[in-house]
Amino acid sequence: MWELIRVNKRNSILLLLAMAVCLLLLGFIIGMGVFGLEGGFFGLIIATVIWLILTAVSFSKGDQIFLLASKAKPVTHKVHPQLFNVVEEMKIAAALPAMPKIYIINDPAPNAFATGRSPKTASVAVTAGLLARLNRDELQGVIAHEISHILHRDILFVTLAGIMLGSIVLLSQVFLRGMFYSSMGSSRRYSSGGKGGGQAQIVMLVIAIVVAILAPIMAYLLYFALSRKREYLADAGAARLTRYPEGLASALGKIANDKSPQLASANKVTAPMYIVNPFKKKKQMKLSDLTSTHPPISERIRILRNMTHGASFKDYSNSFSAVTKTKTVVPPAALTKEDIALREASTEAKKKERHETQMRQVGDIMRRVNQFVFLTCLCGLKLKIPPNYKPDKVKCPRCKRNLDLPRK
Repeated sequence: MWELIRVNKRNSILLLLAMAVCLLLLGFIIGMGVFGLEGGFFGLIIATVIWLILTAVSFSKGDQIFLLASKAKPVTHKVHPQLFNVVEEMKIAAALPAMPKIYIINDPAPNAFATGRSPKTASVAVTAGLLARLNRDELQGVIAHEISHILHRDILFVTLAGIMLGSIVLLSQVFLRGMFYSSMGSSRRYSSGGKGGGQAQIVMLVIAIVVAILAPIMAYLLYFALSRKREYLADAGAARLTRYPEGLASALGKIANDKSPQLASANKVTAPMYIVNPFKKKKQMKLSDLTSTHPPISERIRILRNMTHGASFKDYSNSFSAVTKTKTVVPPAALTKEDIALREASTEAKKKERHETQMRQVGDIMRRVNQFVFLTCLCGLKLKIPPNYKPDKVKCPRCKRNLDLPRK
């Protein structure tokens, strides 16, 4: 495991360095295109300042910003005891130094993510729809996937790489928009100078525009390449922690086939953090798979379900190669001779719930997240009181009893 983390860190550093070169080169060329040869170093300084500021913000408040943008709310053990128990089980199995904080997103679309700067300050967030649709084994598989991201130090990488990518896109967009709005003035300025100097400036400006268009694309490709690999490794880690690959495979199938509306709080910045791409497409095309931060769900499911001999990294590696017909994504250092036997499905997971019951659970979970008060009258009727209800008492609509509302 430590060899896997070491290789993961090395690859992360290489990727971040490649993206840093892309960012600084973009700043240098834009500076040359706008201000001439002397402006290259000025553009380099501006690009570096933007990167450092965004990185500082990311280190200090990146996880909180992400949770806020995702509209995730912290919850207590009372809201969903099973979720807390599953997170604690996977925390112990992964030997994390601290219990991750738990959040719920008030949305019926099933999905989940992990964030934080380190395993000591990590957080796990799940949607209400995920909790309502998955049985215990499936929920355990999803949580194990997110815990694996924490264990592999992926959460810090995604935050830093996202900031780097955002810096490149921001610098590129500011330059291109500025050129669009000042194109007329720029042409007069370049034509007013010496003939040779004006032509050289125009050539550098054209090069800067081309680089400003290509740099974000290159950065995206770098980001996509390693993000997809990390999803495979997190799936492998989940199978290893749970010893039940079918749990995650079944969960991915339910998430992929869910008919709920698209996750409302997702955007291009936060999308790579989720276990499944939160953007729903009417037509799944091969091109969209190539440009996605997530591998195809169908392929992930086939790999997990092909693990019939064990749940170790080596078993996942063999299954990956058999399904994809390509070289494994698991580093050779992680392919130790450990034997991890598969376990049977839990008794609770074998129970099938009706769709109506699951939808009612979604509503109750959302109400708990939004601090509704749940009261059960003596007649057996369950009342759900919104947090903005002002009176101290509420009348039961069935038996007409007056019930006291608990106040904090």
